[in-house]
Order: sequence, then C-alpha cells, then structure tokens
Amino acid sequence: MLHPKGAHNATSTTYQLKLSVFVHLIVIGWLYVALMMAVAEATNTTGTVLGAIFTFLLYGLAPVALVVYLMGTPARRRAIRQRELEAQEAARRAAAEEASRPTGTAGSDLPDQGSEAPADAVAPVRKEP
Repeated sequence: MLHPKGAHNATSTTYQLKLSVFVHLIVIGWLYVALMMAVAEATNTTGTVLGAIFTFLLYGLAPVALVVYLMGTPARRRAIRQRELEAQEAARRAAAEEASRPTGTAGSDLPDQGSEAPADAVAPVRKEP
C-alpha cells in the first residue's frame, strides 16, 4: 500500500519511539533484577559487599552497556553518513560558487587564479663552475 511521504515518515517515527521506549523498559528491568541479585548477595550470611558489587557490575552494567552500544551502532553510522553527505554538499556548493566567479579577477584570494601561468617560487639550484 502506498503511503504519502509524510505519513510514512510519521509512522516510522512513531515505531522508532515505541521501540525506544520498549528498549528502555528492558534495560531498566534488567538493571533492577541485577540490583536485587546484588542486594541478595550482600545480605546473605555467606555473601559479601564486594561480591554484591561484582554481581551488579558483571550481571548488570557490563551486559547492558554492551547491548546498548551494539544497538546504537546503526544510529551512529547514519549520523556519520549524514555528516559526510552534508560536507560533500557544502564542498559542491563552494566549488560551484568558485566556478561561477570570473577567472583573473584582481580580488582573487587564491593563488594562480589569474590567466597567467604560475611562476616557480624557488629559483633552481645550480652547481658552481
């Protein structure tokens, strides 16, 4: 079924928002369970606070950080690609503006933009006779 451009974009944005909320709920739930495991470790008669800290870090924060980082990779790639496209477009606009300027203008701020051939900046070195 064909959707108008705006409707498709709004549907996609709504879907991404719902997915983002769902992912945040999963992350919060996972961290809550890991925190409760750490509390159980710390309050157990044979448990220690150090064991609780490691339980929370290794069962809670480390896996969540890894999953969130991996799930954010496509968004980072899209952002990088968008920045590259914007830079290319800016370079194209600058080149088109430069090409539209008449050559040989007296106010040119770039070297060798006139109609004359460039001269050597450094004199050639010769052996003494």
